[in-house]
Amino acid sequence: MTATSELLKDKLEKIRQNIQDVIVGKNDEIDLFLVGLLSGGHVLLEDIPGVGKKTLAKALARCVGGTLSRLQFTPDLLPTDIVGVSVYNPKDGEFRFQAGPIFYHILLADEINRASPRTQSALLEAMGERQVTVDGSSRTLDQPFFVIATQNPIESHGTYPLPEAQLDRFTMRLSLGYPPLDEEKQI
Repeated sequence: MTATSELLKDKLEKIRQNIQDVIVGKNDEIDLFLVGLLSGGHVLLEDIPGVGKKTLAKALARCVGGTLSRLQFTPDLLPTDIVGVSVYNPKDGEFRFQAGPIFYHILLADEINRASPRTQSALLEAMGERQVTVDGSSRTLDQPFFVIATQNPIESHGTYPLPEAQLDRFTMRLSLGYPPLDEEKQI
């Protein structure tokens, strides 16, 4: 192993350990989560409420020194709420772009299946090409750019199934699940 690869291995192990300090007993899931990030992919966390999905996203953002944006997907969410919009400034007579939450390193797309398919599709270009197009102009996203989307697989009332085109953008689907009693006591 070269000195550079040894240094990267040490840094990755520190990130892994820091996340494990926050998320107890999910070592395999944390490893897969890191594989998703390092491979340039995105992860879909399908799980019930209260198992640490948001905590995992926050811990990852802190550990890698990246910015995190959490966006709650709801039926009234619009594509511009994700990518941003140009706003007219009457003082100088120009439009100024107001970036949406997609312009962070890590986007936690919470309960993605609660938004309409039109809104869900606003993520497709960003996830596939690391850019978004607003008002005919392409805007490159910061690197790394990592989408962590969550959905509750049990409660489907008021949800929209994710289309295959969007599911293909996720490197993997993971589930954390409830911890066993001994780990729950440790938490």
